[in-house]
Amino acid sequence: MRTPSPLRRLAAPLLVATVLSWGATACGHPRRPTVVAVPGSSVRGVAATVTHVVDGDTVDLAIAGGGAERARLLGIDTPETVKPNTPVQCFGPEASARTKELLPARTAVVVQRDREARDRYGRLLLYVWRRDDGLFVNAALVADGFARTLSIAPNRAHAADLAAAAADARRRRAGLWGSCAGDHADQAGPGG
Repeated sequence: MRTPSPLRRLAAPLLVATVLSWGATACGHPRRPTVVAVPGSSVRGVAATVTHVVDGDTVDLAIAGGGAERARLLGIDTPETVKPNTPVQCFGPEASARTKELLPARTAVVVQRDREARDRYGRLLLYVWRRDDGLFVNAALVADGFARTLSIAPNRAHAADLAAAAADARRRRAGLWGSCAGDHADQAGPGG
């Protein structure tokens, strides 16, 4: 699925500058991540490769010019499947499977941070686009009903567009909105 047209226009030039602050070191020399453009858009970010999908909103990446990192997809929250002391939530296995489908190991991606680099667990906080087709993965998960929005200030660069995608998914009863009874579809939390 291609990202809906309002989400295709996303570009956050200030985020590219903050992404450059990731400099890793090798042999004592600072290295800069490789900055690339998302195909068919003006969005720029850092090149990376998916090494493993942990769950619906958490992935392991190899950052080009950097190193291995665990990353939390910004602006979204999927139902839990692997969080310690938390039961598997409604539509969690489906959300994890969908992220694995969208981002299989060795998928080339473009990643972009927002204002805060990391969460309290030390994970990078990122927006993710596939390099081959420009799919905005965070938005696709919301639009197809595999994730809710989770907007935590100051990381709000794409909050309005993600909220619009969520409202449409909810209206259509897509994914978790049609499968999870009562308020369970509305439960969100910035956990694992």
